Amino acid sequence: MPRATLADVAAAAGVSVPTVSKVLSGKKHVSAATRDKVLEAVRASGYEAPRPPTAPRVGVVDLLIDGLGSPWAQVLISGAEKAAARWGFSLVVTSSARADFDLRRWIGMVRKRNTDGIVLVLSRADQREIAAIEELLHVPLVLLDPVGQRDPRLSTVGATNWLGGVMATTHLLELGHTRIAFIGGPLDTQCTLDRYEGYLAAHRTFGIDSDPALTRYGDFLVGGGKALTAELLDRDDPPTAFFAGNDLQAAGVYQAATERGLRVPDDLSVVGFDDSLLCEMLSPPLTTVRQPLDDMANEAVRLVYEELTHPRGPAGTRIELATTLVVRSSTAQHGERRTRPVRHP
Repeated sequence: MPRATLADVAAAAGVSVPTVSKVLSGKKHVSAATRDKVLEAVRASGYEAPRPPTAPRVGVVDLLIDGLGSPWAQVLISGAEKAAARWGFSLVVTSSARADFDLRRWIGMVRKRNTDGIVLVLSRADQREIAAIEELLHVPLVLLDPVGQRDPRLSTVGATNWLGGVMATTHLLELGHTRIAFIGGPLDTQCTLDRYEGYLAAHRTFGIDSDPALTRYGDFLVGGGKALTAELLDRDDPPTAFFAGNDLQAAGVYQAATERGLRVPDDLSVVGFDDSLLCEMLSPPLTTVRQPLDDMANEAVRLVYEELTHPRGPAGTRIELATTLVVRSSTAQHGERRTRPVRHP
């Protein structure tokens, strides 16, 4: 669990957060009884004071990411390494997906090396964890999409996910597809919600009702994409096109289609999202929505630098970089199926 915060100490002592701050900073105008209650709450909770905001720069930025194995993550980390060098930092990368990862221990390690700033790349960002990182480390903190619901106080860098969803779906609709499946990531990730809203908006623009039965939410992994595609292809009225929430899930669409004797794009058109290295490795190469991952990583590290050199107020900066549609060979004009799906029990 995250370490105790000032708010936790204040609640335990029955006082306000400013009062706790006064006690910990040694200021006067606090009664002895109140001071004793606060200090007892500090001891009981294990609260640790944050790193002073005036700590000198050491030239290190920490990147905490919840996975290292995907092509998306590899491109992002490579971009962050180049960006760190560009802005005068060394980059320390940690995966929170490790079985032995412990947030409290990680915060302690970051405190010891006096990191100058943190970039978080987490598909789900727990607000208590973020609050603990903010309060204990007292350094610039930037969230890099995909993340959970956005906190307007924090600086974030992302891509135009809604527009990407519009472009992907519009491309398929222009090819004559009207039964388009959407396979997103986890429902509680903001990028999935934005891409799905774009998918719906494109249907509305064309005056076509999207079929809710063709929507699935997965895990951004190949296996999940394959399993959800199998469900949809085994329907009596299967879709003729798929918009996958990322390139890994699109690869799963390919696998499920192949097992059923379907060919991409002759029988099934597929669009992914990210434009990772995987796209050119698939056969046929994948049409996808490109996220400018290098630029996103650079902007995240730049924001750390800006907040170190030109501290702002409490309001966070939100940067959204443009997505673009990259058309390859996995999409084609809709026509009659040339092969029948092979149903699996």
